Amino acid sequence: MAGKFDVPPEAETNRMLVEERLVQARTEAGAKVTVDWRGQQKHLDVISMPVQMLYFNPDTHRIRAQRSLDLERNRVLDEEPWSEPAQDYLRHLLGCKPSNPNQTDPDFTALVDELRESGQKDPGIITPEGILVDGNTRCAALRQLGVKDIRVAVLPPDTSRSDISDVELSLQLRRDKRRDYTYVNRLIAVEEQLAAGRREDDIARAFNIKTNTLHKDRWVYQLILDAIERSRTDSGATLRLVDFEEDQEQLRELHRDYTKLKQTDPDAADQLKESRLAMVVLDFAKTSIRLAEADFHTRYLDERLPMELKPAEQQSASVGIPGLPGVAVQDAAPTVKTTRALTDTLLRAKAAVQNADKLDPAEVARAGQLMTAASDVFTAAVKLAGLNAQLQKRKIAVPERLTDAADHVNQCASEFADAKAKRVLDEESFDDALLTLRASLVRLAKQAGRTFTTPGDGVAWLLEATRAEA
Repeated sequence: MAGKFDVPPEAETNRMLVEERLVQARTEAGAKVTVDWRGQQKHLDVISMPVQMLYFNPDTHRIRAQRSLDLERNRVLDEEPWSEPAQDYLRHLLGCKPSNPNQTDPDFTALVDELRESGQKDPGIITPEGILVDGNTRCAALRQLGVKDIRVAVLPPDTSRSDISDVELSLQLRRDKRRDYTYVNRLIAVEEQLAAGRREDDIARAFNIKTNTLHKDRWVYQLILDAIERSRTDSGATLRLVDFEEDQEQLRELHRDYTKLKQTDPDAADQLKESRLAMVVLDFAKTSIRLAEADFHTRYLDERLPMELKPAEQQSASVGIPGLPGVAVQDAAPTVKTTRALTDTLLRAKAAVQNADKLDPAEVARAGQLMTAASDVFTAAVKLAGLNAQLQKRKIAVPERLTDAADHVNQCASEFADAKAKRVLDEESFDDALLTLRASLVRLAKQAGRTFTTPGDGVAWLLEATRAEA
């Protein structure tokens, strides 16, 4: 991000018009916008500029992940960012729904309606060459409405590419900004800040998050990048960053459960990760994904998988350690490799389906059939896992409630002594409460007496204590 942009074709014309209007704005002591600029506050003059003369920022973080939706248009954007096709691609992306480029973003529609009804309220920000730093989406919306001019503040003449990125991020992180970056675009912004040399605690503070949240998000980002690489098909198709835009909560929960389990059983943690990643690929809801524990594949999936989805039998293998000749360790356990192999199959199938317009129809059809078959099998497995979870919950609910009741009785004993010492004990209410407790114990004893043919010490005590009431 260091250095300046290549000069846009109309840069000189824009500079001349900007300078002319800045002179007028300063003469009239017009409006100003305050930004964070190289470690201090800077007040920028606001002018009016023709919307058609301004350039959308190719580096804007708002649509960074979405650029990969069309690789050919993205290549043009990289090579000729100021050309009409590149700028038209940026305009198109600014109005798209982040997770689905075939739909218009409802936020963009709302912005268009607001501008139509109330006009522009907040100025954008540009460089003297006319590159939009803040207000890319507003400019796109104004163009759609046919509005000729946009109010913008102007950055100093020596603005660099890194300055543009810093100003954009600082503005985005202000609490008064209406339209947040999407999850994946924020992950990208964090990684770019780290690559630029900023410290993790500094970035976490800037993004108003805790450092451990930043670590969690970095883990998620690497998981996404790894999944994209694993999704590569023989035809070269892959999943894209934008394909994970709706999975923030699922992936954060995956990190939490994976990290916790890895401390005691790394292989089980890897199995859990692979099964849940597969369910993310299949678009299962968060509540369903939670049911996939470490044994989900072996317990609920393996015997139900059709042959086209069943991974080949896996074996552990020895892996050499670089720099240590003759030293080798075992790679992942067979169960982990089997679970991973199924996830790889689904990642590649999803990549083929997502790139249907670029691949052979027969390949796409096969991938779609695999996804449908997998969805059916996983749905059946989730149902079984859910029933088992409910059973386990019922098993532990009764003893847990008794333990809670014992805690309350212990607390009551402590408070009884204190109330007696202070002579504030309501003896009549205490007596009534004991009768209620006795009735509850009698009811419980009746249920226990019908259940246990050979009662243990605890049940035997309960039955004996309530025998006279039975």
